[in-house]
Amino acid sequence: MKTEFYENGIVEIIDDNTLIKETDDVFNLFFINGCSTIILKKENITDDFFDLSTRIAGEILQKFSNYDKRMAIIGNFEDIKSKSFKDFVYESNKMKRIVFVKTKEEALKIFK
Repeated sequence: MKTEFYENGIVEIIDDNTLIKETDDVFNLFFINGCSTIILKKENITDDFFDLSTRIAGEILQKFSNYDKRMAIIGNFEDIKSKSFKDFVYESNKMKRIVFVKTKEEALKIFK
């Protein structure tokens, strides 16, 4: 798996073959890399994450909160039309546990 390490326990996953399908997948990345914060691309997460009815996003957010972990998802989220997902993004970005950003630089600035 290709990764880039930054200060403050931040790891960027730059491997196109990594796909998060469930909560345990993302926590495995934390344990493998020994980090507190992960940055990854939207394409590294199953499309089911972006459908709130699957409850994957909520489960991950709850677990992140319990274990004091953070994640930035880089991508264009304007193509997601769901109002409930847009509300989720807004609230998540306020809490800064899981943030949805357009660039790695934006994520690093939030997590410094």
